[in-house]
Amino acid sequence: MQINVPQMAESVVRSERRGVAKAITLLESTRPDHRVLADELLTALLPHTGKSFRLGLSGVPGVGKSTFIESLGIYLIRQGLKVAVLAIDPSSSLSGGSILGDKTRMERLSMEQDAYIRPSPSSCNLGGVAEKTREAMLVCEAAGYDVVIIETVGVGQSETAVANMTDMFVVLQLPNAGDDLQAIKKGVMEMADLVVINKADIDPVAATRAQAQITSSLRLFAMHGNPEHGAHDAASQKAQWQPKVLQISALQGSGVDNFWNTVQEYRQINADNGHIAQRRQDQSLAWMWERIDAGLKQAFRQNAGVRDSLPQFTEQVRDGKIAASTAARQLLQAFQGQTGL
Repeated sequence: MQINVPQMAESVVRSERRGVAKAITLLESTRPDHRVLADELLTALLPHTGKSFRLGLSGVPGVGKSTFIESLGIYLIRQGLKVAVLAIDPSSSLSGGSILGDKTRMERLSMEQDAYIRPSPSSCNLGGVAEKTREAMLVCEAAGYDVVIIETVGVGQSETAVANMTDMFVVLQLPNAGDDLQAIKKGVMEMADLVVINKADIDPVAATRAQAQITSSLRLFAMHGNPEHGAHDAASQKAQWQPKVLQISALQGSGVDNFWNTVQEYRQINADNGHIAQRRQDQSLAWMWERIDAGLKQAFRQNAGVRDSLPQFTEQVRDGKIAASTAARQLLQAFQGQTGL
């Protein structure tokens, strides 16, 4: 089928749902000719991006991410905003398949005219973020969605990639679920801009205890961990964001308004001190190098010299006849010799 990139870009900018869906499908395609068209599409859409607020959401399976997003999405739409949700579903390491059931779990939100939900497979990527999520986010921004929410797989402490593509990183926690240990783990918690204790209505006492424990831990991280989470900037004397911990019940819809007010406070502080602009610039450069790394890895695997030598080295490493590091160096030398690097 002939793909008209200018026509597709116009459809996205007009916020036509079919155009947005087709654009993201093009971006997710693995065909080389589609990749060329996808790059052309992104270039055309880029002037229309950057106006949305990018909200990342992480949390262990069962914490209620989908329920929370649905409650938040409906609340935001009632405030006159348009909401896009990029939901990442885990892919099976055996079959490679994904359920992609987030639209089913967000039944009320999916029926809203000003909401767009796009489930994507994680393709077994570390961190639970689909390879093309950043590009899909730009499409949603170009389509005029005011808030773009990225819901990640929620597989544990490796779940940090989402913090590197969003303006604000939110971690959902459960009350009375090992929070005393979770709160002192580095990684996800250290990068959190906001922690939300969901299902607080089930055990209010446990939720309050978890809130106190995590608040104490976040103060420690601000002093010795993430330098972005400080009280003030000594050079400019501008206020800096200090992570907070909130209690909500997404199922009952209580606390959602307080959550969004806190997000707005975060957005104002970090817009004034220039942190969001700087964060986006750093993320764009990191994204470029990430794609370079991925491209080099793909070129390495497709290289003729590597393909010829790989079975032999694989067998030798498996049989313990050669160290894995030695095999890697020799394969890299074969790749460099073929490419002239």
